[in-house]
Amino acid sequence: MTRVSLVYAQALFSLAQDEGLDERILNEMNVISDTAGQEPGFLRVLAAPNIAKEERCRVLDTVFAGRVHPYVLNFMKLMTEKGYARAIPDAAKAYRELFHEAHGILPVRAVTATSLTQSQRARLTAKLESLTGKRILLDNVIDPSCLGGMRIDYDGKRVDDTVRHRLDSVRSLLINTAL
Repeated sequence: MTRVSLVYAQALFSLAQDEGLDERILNEMNVISDTAGQEPGFLRVLAAPNIAKEERCRVLDTVFAGRVHPYVLNFMKLMTEKGYARAIPDAAKAYRELFHEAHGILPVRAVTATSLTQSQRARLTAKLESLTGKRILLDNVIDPSCLGGMRIDYDGKRVDDTVRHRLDSVRSLLINTAL
């Protein structure tokens, strides 16, 4: 994440929070970020130096006017006019992180070999909430290569209790043991 993305996201978040629009704008920024990820040509058009800034802003108006809050539209126009259009997805990510921090939400990724049941999700969420004191936003990612167990990634930390990790640890121990 760039410094520019963070500065722009902080400004938008501050404005949205003051107006009570922070959650609505979060949802709209997530959609824009997803759109940019699915259509990389869109950001290329917004960043193209051979297209006039006014024309690039008209493209934003055509695509988003009436579909997103004016703050979000103006945010994208401003970033485009200043030459930071390619940083819009990073700014959306920074906005999401600011929102989570302000609302005591901790995103957690649980990697498992098979999908967690609703009961397992509920127990894991409750356990993590009691440990962290935050509301947990759980994302279950399926990775058959972990073979079993679970790897949990949150707040820059990783707790790996997968069968794959245990096997790798045993393999490393055997390789590094002098006989």
